[in-house]
Amino acid sequence: MSTSPVILLGAQRCGTTALAYAMNLAFHDAGGHFTVNGKLPYLLHRWLSEDDLTERHLRADEILHALDRRPPDGAGVNAWRARVEQSLRTAARDVAEGEAGSDHLALARRILVESNEGQPFWGDKYNEYLLQLPWLDAVLPDARYVMLVRHPEEAARSMLRWTGDRPWKPVTHAAAVAKWTAWNARWLDFMPQVPAGRRLVIEYQALCRGEEGDRLAEFTGLDLRRYLAGLNPRTPAAADAAPLPDETAAVWQALRESAVAPAPVPATTV
Repeated sequence: MSTSPVILLGAQRCGTTALAYAMNLAFHDAGGHFTVNGKLPYLLHRWLSEDDLTERHLRADEILHALDRRPPDGAGVNAWRARVEQSLRTAARDVAEGEAGSDHLALARRILVESNEGQPFWGDKYNEYLLQLPWLDAVLPDARYVMLVRHPEEAARSMLRWTGDRPWKPVTHAAAVAKWTAWNARWLDFMPQVPAGRRLVIEYQALCRGEEGDRLAEFTGLDLRRYLAGLNPRTPAAADAAPLPDETAAVWQALRESAVAPAPVPATTV
């Protein structure tokens, strides 16, 4: 089996969290680990720069604080969190001593690999990874990407019903659709750079109908089908949706077309 990480992508309110929990259990039961909302790469992208290495000051404490403010979840997450802290503290010491080198991408890669050390396969989900795809590709050049796409109207309706302390949440339908469009366009810009064997686009309603299990199993090398049982959409299919804005309609059409094309099988199912 390939040991390259599996990164689950998708815009907000597109079903990624439900799929991430299924992947977490499947990976955990098979001896690996998949983090639900791990966000460590997102934080490294924000907090680990060339300037930090030059100034010998990696803010491991800030990264750990951000991790704990909204903690990642899933089976095995406590062991993962302990490995993250050990790696960050060691890296911060090496940076202070001038022993970490000058390549901030290489150091980020080291931290991510150490944080998943001992796992035969591993992965992570965080919606904001869509905003840093070139950085992810540079740090994890062998990563495989599962992109979950959902009709923009369904996602927008779900966004508007979202509760909790989320000051960045859209409050109008137009803004929600625009956010969906901007985030998914990031994937379309990045997708041609990823070899077909390292990417898989799946559609949310098809996933809920049980139609994507085989392709996910082939792509990840793990039989996810029993973990996906009972997955149901909380928002009905957008059969009554008004016509989409032209840009949004074009993005949705491109996503659907990319979801139809099967990806070559990169791993052996276990």
